[in-house]
Amino acid sequence: MVMKNFVIAIDGFSSCGKSTVAKALAKELNFVFIDSGAMYRAVTLYIQQNQIDINDEEAVSTALENIHIDFIPNPEKTQILLNGNDVSDAIRTMEVSEYVSEVSALKAVRKAMVKQQQDLGKKRNIVMDGRDIGTTVFPQADLKIFMTASPQVRAERRFAELSAKGEVLTMEEVKENLSHRDHIDSTREESPLRQAEDAIVLDNSELNQVEQLNFVIQLVKEKIELPQS
Repeated sequence: MVMKNFVIAIDGFSSCGKSTVAKALAKELNFVFIDSGAMYRAVTLYIQQNQIDINDEEAVSTALENIHIDFIPNPEKTQILLNGNDVSDAIRTMEVSEYVSEVSALKAVRKAMVKQQQDLGKKRNIVMDGRDIGTTVFPQADLKIFMTASPQVRAERRFAELSAKGEVLTMEEVKENLSHRDHIDSTREESPLRQAEDAIVLDNSELNQVEQLNFVIQLVKEKIELPQS
């Protein structure tokens, strides 16, 4: 049986398919999926919409007090609400992507989001993906996975995702954005992206979604007893 408050942490670079695997795994286990990246994107969107200077610590702190993020699961996809408004699509634009790493690097932002994330983990069994889940948010997570893929594969995935939404970008622009985000995420002072010592690496450069899910489910089976299908 799955114990109460079982936490699975999935970290890794952007456009590695972390959320796809996390969503599928949560569904398979009947866990709650928490997209930590969506929380930082929602904060970024709020800051952009309200023209807040991220170098103004007081303004950022005031903004964080007025930001309330909720996750509403439904059969199609989990809705992300920012102060009661559905921003599921708005937070996925290139405009937000180009700024989210800078916002996420702010100490006040990370402190506020980490607290919210930890509170969520105290109430239920969860699968959470992000950059620092296994190192900062849940260093004692029951299972830690670090996902990666080649830069070319990641760029192709991101390009296809944005093109499907109607955004007009070149492959070079997407590659530059990913490289920029990797640098900021890995070198920031507050909770940088890094692989936890006890995390299991999943390089999915040549794996499809089914193969990735099967790989992770096998890891979970080694930790807990799953009902036989």
